[in-house]
Amino acid sequence: MDRAEMAVAKFVSGFNCAQSVLFSFCDDLGLDKNQALKISCGFGAGMGRKEEVCGAVSGGILVIGAKYGRGENDDRKSTEVTYAKIRELMDRFSQQHGTYLCRRLLNGCELTTDEGQKVYLANDYFNKICKPCVKSVAEILESII
Repeated sequence: MDRAEMAVAKFVSGFNCAQSVLFSFCDDLGLDKNQALKISCGFGAGMGRKEEVCGAVSGGILVIGAKYGRGENDDRKSTEVTYAKIRELMDRFSQQHGTYLCRRLLNGCELTTDEGQKVYLANDYFNKICKPCVKSVAEILESII
């Protein structure tokens, strides 16, 4: 199973978009899977259902940060590499999906309300929008990290 398939499988099993993307790269990054799930939990549905940056993209940003980010013993070059890769992820995702903002991806569906969640379910956004977003972030990451 490749990372994109793993991310989609985790998403289908009930974890959110951000968790699913980060989880699928844990072995490569040497991250504890349970801790990674906890750290990424709040980024789902555009950050706690606020529908800001797509959670799958946020999960991808966490992957890039874990691989390239600046630690205590690193210089600013690490930050520049990290930022460049994040921009590439976001740009490529936007090219594929039209935006990286969850609210726009979900056509304005308001996930913080019961009505919005009913619209999400009625329109099968899980399968039509979110699942493809999780898959494409993992695929983009595989090509840039």
